Amino acid sequence: MAARPLRVVVLVIVAFAAGLLLARLLAPGRVEPPQTEHATLLPAPRALPALDLMDQDGQPLAANFFAGHWTLVFFGFTQCPDICPTTLATLAQSVGQLKDLPANAQPRVLLVSVDPERDTTEILAPYVRFFSPAFLAARGTPEATAAAAAAFGVPYAKVVLPEGGYTLDHGSGVFLVDPTGGMTAYFSAPHDAAAITRDYRTIVAWMEKNR
Repeated sequence: MAARPLRVVVLVIVAFAAGLLLARLLAPGRVEPPQTEHATLLPAPRALPALDLMDQDGQPLAANFFAGHWTLVFFGFTQCPDICPTTLATLAQSVGQLKDLPANAQPRVLLVSVDPERDTTEILAPYVRFFSPAFLAARGTPEATAAAAAAFGVPYAKVVLPEGGYTLDHGSGVFLVDPTGGMTAYFSAPHDAAAITRDYRTIVAWMEKNR
């Protein structure tokens, strides 16, 4: 006879646990994130500090630079022989494939230079506008550059070349910053324009729906 009460207790516990799980799933504000093809969607947007940088026209980057816009951010440098031009060309393709979106849902592209010693505004402006007239760039002091890279978690390092001069090793990811100024997603290399486009549409539609 003792087994019966125990079975009842177990059934009650199971029913209670199932009820808690159902309540959590149906709780207001609980929305499962979408499946993405290549992008990594952060559990919650990561707040970013104001970046102490100058834009491609030599003007200070506004403290609220990211507010009100979707922005794809990439860290690189103008003398990069392969990764940087390839990535910027890929982003130009993706942006072109997103022209059917409402204006406020179309992304901007920002290149942050990790080579402020050589990447002056006179060099940055024509460099990014070669890929698209709408592309933006930013540079800062070595200290400001390091702070900006740290905010996004981007590694970079100067590498002295045997024949003289130097190059830079740097992270090749692309970051998506939402209109509230929070880092929302990360696109890891190798980059594919069509995959970035599809994931971008998925992420923006999901966030706009659940804002």
